[in-house]
Amino acid sequence: MSEHTQPYTPEFTGGFAAQSVIDDPAPHTAAPVVVPGVPQFLGRWRFVLVTAAVWILAAAAGAGLYYWWYHSLEKSLPVFAVLVYLVACIVGGLLTAMVQNRPSVTALAIAFMSAPLASTAGAALLYGGYVFGWITR
Repeated sequence: MSEHTQPYTPEFTGGFAAQSVIDDPAPHTAAPVVVPGVPQFLGRWRFVLVTAAVWILAAAAGAGLYYWWYHSLEKSLPVFAVLVYLVACIVGGLLTAMVQNRPSVTALAIAFMSAPLASTAGAALLYGGYVFGWITR
């Protein structure tokens, strides 16, 4: 027969002192560097122009991808191209969002992240043209 084992309970003899999180001051972060002559904001009209430029290109891309999908017999390649386009928009938006202290690049990142919405609008316009008979098949 075997002996029954007892649960292990460690004995603390006070050989070390635990550090407190409250007593340690937080590490100081560096203050943001403000470069004279470089604006730290972006005007409304410049934001609108940057976003509109990206959205026009994205709407054209969405309409083109929908046209390709609509007229192709094998749908797998256009669907894969849409997936690659979406991943490119997301990765492009995330990479441009990592640029600091550049307001125009931040506007570009917002435009890249919202480009699939504009692509959907472009494809919806083409779809509406087909459905309502504005465009002949």
